[in-house]
Amino acid sequence: MNDSVRQLYQAIIIDHGQSPRHHGALPGATHEATVDNPLCGDQVTLRLVVEGDRIRAAGFEGQGCTLSQAAASLLATRLTGAAIDDARALVDRFTAFVREPAGAPVPEELGDLGAFAGVREFKSRQPCATLVALAFTRATGGRG
Repeated sequence: MNDSVRQLYQAIIIDHGQSPRHHGALPGATHEATVDNPLCGDQVTLRLVVEGDRIRAAGFEGQGCTLSQAAASLLATRLTGAAIDDARALVDRFTAFVREPAGAPVPEELGDLGAFAGVREFKSRQPCATLVALAFTRATGGRG
């Protein structure tokens, strides 16, 4: 396995892809969106329980490659408990980060989402990593 592929599938991505957190139905969800990538068949449904200006719970269901499922797991983990404005900023920053040129620094605020740095070398895999971000944007009434 070359270094680019190794970076793409860092241990945290493999872990979250094989044992996703926040996976399954989310009773009482107030916001929901399903998005799919028709090019590869990945699909993610993101559900949120929003109370006031805070996301009290986040969960997802989906199918697809390790990248799409791991991104959904990691992002749902970060969204749980976040203020909506902070969550929007995180989602926007993550999406921009995945699309930046390879080698650009990893913003500290991304935390474990920085594991997706390797995706920047594979333009065809970027939609897999950002599928859940698109679902978040749609679920919260943003464009996307």
